[in-house]
Formats: sequence, C-alpha cells, structure tokens
Amino acid sequence: MQPGGTPSWVIRENASRPVLLALYLREVLAIASPVELPRLRDVGAVGERLEMDRHDQLEQQWRTWWAMTVEPETHPSAVPLELVHAFETEVALPTSGSEVLAAAIVGHAEAARAWADWAHEGYRGASAARRGDSYRAYAGTIAEHEREVGRRAHSFELNVEVLPLAESGVWWIGELTVAVTDSLRADASAFDDAMHPIIAELA
Repeated sequence: MQPGGTPSWVIRENASRPVLLALYLREVLAIASPVELPRLRDVGAVGERLEMDRHDQLEQQWRTWWAMTVEPETHPSAVPLELVHAFETEVALPTSGSEVLAAAIVGHAEAARAWADWAHEGYRGASAARRGDSYRAYAGTIAEHEREVGRRAHSFELNVEVLPLAESGVWWIGELTVAVTDSLRADASAFDDAMHPIIAELA
C-alpha cells in the first residue's frame, strides 16, 4: 500500500541471467519440465542422454533448482547451497540432492554463460529501444482493467521474464512470475492483449 492506503502495484521486468542459464541447461540436457513452457529458439540437446533412472533424477533435481531460481524467496533450499565453480558465482545448488545435476551441467558452463550473455544483452537492447515504454505498457493495461471492473486495482507484485522462446505467448512459471516471449514483448498491442488476463487475475 502507498501512504494513505492507496493500492499500489509493482511489476519487475527482466531477462534475468539465472533464469536464462537454467533454461539453456534445460535444453542441452534434454529436460522436459516444465512441459507447458515452450523451448528456447535455436538451442537443442547436446551429447548423449543419461540412462532412464539417472535422467529422471536429473529432471527432478533441475525442477527443484528451477523453482529456487525463479522465486528463491518462495522456494528456499532446505539445505545450504554450494557454488558450481565452473559458473563462477552464477549457479549455486543444494549441497545434497543435486549431485546428478551438478555433474551434468559443468561441461556446459562456458556455452551456457556465453548464451546467457547474448540473450540478456538482446533484452537490454530491445528494452532501451522502447525508451520508457515498459511503465506505459503495464499502466495502460491496469487502467483498462480498472475501468472494466469499476474499482482501483488491488495491490500486487508481478515478475515478468522476457525470454527468447520458440512460441509466442505468456506462461506462469511461478506464483508471482510469468514468462513472456521476446517477440510478443516487442509488439505493443499484442503484448497488452496478452497481459490483460494476467493483470485481471492479480488486480
């Protein structure tokens, strides 16, 4: 709430490097989860898959790490975290229960970090080109929602990850976090339409 009890909203938009790294590793390790989230563009599996039982462990451990990466406050680790040194300070995994994942990602560290650099810089360039459009995009959608329901929007928070996904759309990836395709984010009208049901659900 703002002073005086006025409802407030906070929307954070980014293409965060931890999320980008996790999704790149999802691709190269042939991890299916989360099945509703499209694949990244132009990134595929690398090397041979693990045998079935071990791959199932890999998927489970990646899903745990993914939840911690997307919303660390909502999904804290039950055990201490340890840095995976091949990623310098960018990847920390639980000290127990992540052994298969930790072993699998080390060989992909250099390529993953380079790809995350590229994807993050692409987002920053596109965001800078919009020159303040981010606030307008969300404020306009919220104002439209308020007109439709005849009241001020409730206070809420939302995280928006803008990602180079192969399909255009918006997907919930956490309790307060959505993934948006970069191509959709670049289309102001389509982006407004896509975000409207998200805002309506929260506000």
